[in-house]
Amino acid sequence: MLRTSFTKVARPALLSRTFATTSRVMAAGDTGAPPKTGGQGDAFQRREKAQEDFAIRQREKEKLLALKQKLREQQDHLQKLSDHIDEITKEQGGEHN
Repeated sequence: MLRTSFTKVARPALLSRTFATTSRVMAAGDTGAPPKTGGQGDAFQRREKAQEDFAIRQREKEKLLALKQKLREQQDHLQKLSDHIDEITKEQGGEHN
């Protein structure tokens, strides 16, 4: 009973206490000021960012090449269909050539 009354009295005093200093919180792998906040960052961060940017550009390049290939295939298919339609209309006498 006495213990609970002490903790109830002590809590508000602890909660109202403010500290003038703050500790810097760093995650694992943080090595300095990140470039996002205006700092240059260290060589490791710059190298890592360059590698990530390069990998992203490579993936985008691969996607674009795949899209170009698919577009080329679709155009070839449309050309074959157009040629086939022309053959059918010539055989039926639809065009006077």
